[in-house]
Amino acid sequence: MIWTGTCGFGRRQAEAFGKLAAVEIQDTFYRPVALPRARRWRTLAPPDFRFAVKASQFITHEASSPTYRRAGREIPAGDRAAYGNFQDTAAVREGWDATRAVAEVLRAHVIVFQTPTSFGPSEDNRNNLFRFFESIRTDAVKGLELRGPWATHLVERICEELGLVHVVDPFDKEPATYGLAYFRLHGSPPGPSMYRYTYTDADLLRLREVCDEYDDAYVMFNNLSMHADALRFQRIREKPPGPGDEARP
Repeated sequence: MIWTGTCGFGRRQAEAFGKLAAVEIQDTFYRPVALPRARRWRTLAPPDFRFAVKASQFITHEASSPTYRRAGREIPAGDRAAYGNFQDTAAVREGWDATRAVAEVLRAHVIVFQTPTSFGPSEDNRNNLFRFFESIRTDAVKGLELRGPWATHLVERICEELGLVHVVDPFDKEPATYGLAYFRLHGSPPGPSMYRYTYTDADLLRLREVCDEYDDAYVMFNNLSMHADALRFQRIREKPPGPGDEARP
């Protein structure tokens, strides 16, 4: 099964709910989301529509990250060190509690934890990862997008031992986990345009081939033309392969 969606609604919510299979909520990354707002999303969506939730930056990102400009709060200088890096702190626990509450209201199938590129494979960071994921409880699949310089074999071991799905851009690298794939497409194939990139039909045919290697896959577009690209991928995915459909290298 392939669930195609976008990171954020991309268009009006009604268009996402009516034409796509999934959406990854981004607001939860920047600041806690009010539960009545999340409950309204769940009410407006079809029963079989799938939600993913992006985990709070309070869990993953240090307070020096520019993303905190949208956090809706001033963090005193003496408290800033307690944010991010999966630390065992009240600030990180606040981020998890807020994320978990919204995920439960939405009946989210996946929670995505995206690290900054500065979060590398140090011993402290590895210890924090294990401590954090061993301490939390959720019915949702836990997806981990490690954007720092993590070796594939290390990511594979971490995900296997902690029961995580490796979240990747399939045009950038291969997942280190199997069975279920969670793809976040940031405007690749990698190039200077990145988020401004519009996927070609050849790209989408190649993407279909990659998805076929997994039991199930989430395909979540995160570029400026994400809604249109997601709709095109759905059409290409549903079309039987033909002799002219080979994806170009």
